[in-house]
Amino acid sequence: MATTVCTNWVKETLFDAELSGHHLFMDMDTKAGGEDKGPRPKPLILAALSGCSGMDVVSILKKMRVADYQFKIDVAAESTTEHPIIYHTINVDFHFEGSGLPKDKIFRAVELSTTKYCGVMAMLRKAAQINVKVYINGLEVTP
Repeated sequence: MATTVCTNWVKETLFDAELSGHHLFMDMDTKAGGEDKGPRPKPLILAALSGCSGMDVVSILKKMRVADYQFKIDVAAESTTEHPIIYHTINVDFHFEGSGLPKDKIFRAVELSTTKYCGVMAMLRKAAQINVKVYINGLEVTP
């Protein structure tokens, strides 16, 4: 099944992308000549990565009957210096907060997402080194 996105030029450096009936504006920052009326396209890839993996993780944890937690994902990317400027390293940190959280289930949910289910992660792994860390209540956890 094909995925389609229609992107229309609005004015100057402002573009409107329509995705499944939703509109997303993209623009350059003012230093680059834009009006900063939307995010830049490349960081949207990082947002897609965290959204894709995050949706997997909460779905898996729900099936594992893990509840009552707070969850956020921090993504930081390092870029090359020559054109085309691309991300060469991406660090993805999964942060969970809550009482009595099962370390093994949380780590497994993140592992399943980042190695099996998240298509954005799979695509980006072909272009960049991706480092994943899991934190529960501020402490890094490992299997």
